[in-house]
Amino acid sequence: MRTIRLRLHVPCTSASEVYATLADFERYPTLCEAVQDVAIIERSGNHTVSRWEVTFRAGLLRWTEEDTFDPGALTITFRQLEGDVAVFDGSWQCVDAAQGSEVLFSADLDLGIPGLADALEPIAARTLIANIISIVRGLVGSAELVASDVGVPVGSAS
Repeated sequence: MRTIRLRLHVPCTSASEVYATLADFERYPTLCEAVQDVAIIERSGNHTVSRWEVTFRAGLLRWTEEDTFDPGALTITFRQLEGDVAVFDGSWQCVDAAQGSEVLFSADLDLGIPGLADALEPIAARTLIANIISIVRGLVGSAELVASDVGVPVGSAS
């Protein structure tokens, strides 16, 4: 299992504004090139079950996740229920920062292929990071990668 963490700076936008945009999953396909479809299939208070279809390298990944929203803490946690990836759990957090805000993303990724994990998970992690950067930029217009614990694909951080 690989843990992915990254931090993006969003200039001139408060954390609460960024959170509101991140929490509006159903708008993702119209704002983000990487996200093909998001459907909320259950909603109860601050919890949803959502179905996702996202461009991943030359194909599509599909999964269903359980989402928990905490508007007070400006966090969204997600836990995969089923789908193309063996394990994909994590969180988003928005925090105020100098001249804007920061988006903190963390995810645990396990492709479920132990013998190939060392070869495939780094590729999947880099692709996921490129997609997360693309998603955040698509949603909020401008974001700069500040930190990542995985090497970032050429061109995705600029």
